[in-house]
Amino acid sequence: MSFNGLTGLVPPATISSLKDLYSLDFSNNKFTGTIPSIASKKLLSAAFANNSFLGSFPRTFCQIASLALLDLSSNQLSGELPNCLWDLEDLLFLDLSGNGFSGKVPSAGSANLSSLESLHLANNRLTGGFPTILKKCKQLIVLDIGGNHFSSQIPSWIGSSLPFLRILRLRSNSFSGSIPLQLSQLSHLQLLDLAANQFPGPIPQGLLANLTSMMKPQTEFNMTSLIHQQILHLDAQMNFVERIDVNWKMRSYTFLGTIALMIGIDLSGNSLSGEIPTELANLQGLRFLNLSRNHLSGHIPENIGDLKLLESLDCSWNELSGAIPSSISKLPSLSSLNLSNNNLSGEIPTGNQLQTLDDPSIYNNNSGLCGYPLVACSKGSSATVETRDTELETVYFYYSIIAGLVLGFWLWLGSLVFFKTWRTYVFCCVDRLLQDKVMKRRRAFR
Repeated sequence: MSFNGLTGLVPPATISSLKDLYSLDFSNNKFTGTIPSIASKKLLSAAFANNSFLGSFPRTFCQIASLALLDLSSNQLSGELPNCLWDLEDLLFLDLSGNGFSGKVPSAGSANLSSLESLHLANNRLTGGFPTILKKCKQLIVLDIGGNHFSSQIPSWIGSSLPFLRILRLRSNSFSGSIPLQLSQLSHLQLLDLAANQFPGPIPQGLLANLTSMMKPQTEFNMTSLIHQQILHLDAQMNFVERIDVNWKMRSYTFLGTIALMIGIDLSGNSLSGEIPTELANLQGLRFLNLSRNHLSGHIPENIGDLKLLESLDCSWNELSGAIPSSISKLPSLSSLNLSNNNLSGEIPTGNQLQTLDDPSIYNNNSGLCGYPLVACSKGSSATVETRDTELETVYFYYSIIAGLVLGFWLWLGSLVFFKTWRTYVFCCVDRLLQDKVMKRRRAFR
């Protein structure tokens, strides 16, 4: 019954009479009121997404042990999540995003949650630390808890407890503390979104070294999961298509299924400092990289041009300095670039795909930059930063020699003025030398 523009209330008597129901889909309509109780104990899939349902989480779902897919996203549900939610042992996909759920995520539950592959709790008002219940979710592939009020640190067990994680989206929360190095254990990770939190300090050295799924392009087109079940003594299967919101090319996109092709890192809007790790260039499957609005310093890595699939690069609003690496012009797929509001200098590289990025604002507020699409470099300013540094080193070298000579002269003169013994000795030596020269000349005339 999805995508029909249906309105009003869902008749509770009708739903409760369907005791052999296997699948129920009321999504993408205009239903209001509360979600009705469901009598069927055989239900595998229930979808009520994108409506205007009110009320708290329907506890009737906790009593359906066979439930594998539950999608209540984008409604107006509120209140706290019940503990019984984690009693569903066969639950494979759970999406409660886009509601008004509040409080802490329950940490108790009788099920081991070994079947759960996809969990979406984004855009609610959930609080507390990183949900500890996730430690049980050994098969989790997608975790999206962005857009809430979670705080504290990301636990170190995330690397060992969620070994199959491919999508990790924690953006727009209040997570703090250092980014755990244990994230490098997630060898299947292809989308890491930690944007708009409060992570301080440097990007941990080695964090990016073992993210092997980001080192090559993905060939899988869709990210789908199958629900297997016997219906009327026949093998049946239903599939659900994964979806995720991604901030890409300075816009927000919802990827349905094709998220499997997306590889990217978003660490923007934190308090990260230090240099951009050069090991970043090993992630040659990256399609987008967003490091904007931090306090990163140093140079843009020279080997940034190794990211041949990169389509979007945003390093704006940092404290990066030096020249833009010439290798950036070797990115054949680059269609979105923002290096504004840094301390970059020198001539902007030219050639290839970079010539199509003709918006001057992508280089704004870098007082030392020149060249297309900014003002042309003058003869004096076209030299690279390295050349100017060499010239400055030469000047400093000669200045240091002159300063040394002056200092030595004044030390010698000062010793004559302030030390009588030294002065007498020096004058005696000079007088003796003069006497010797006079005597030699007299002998020469005789």
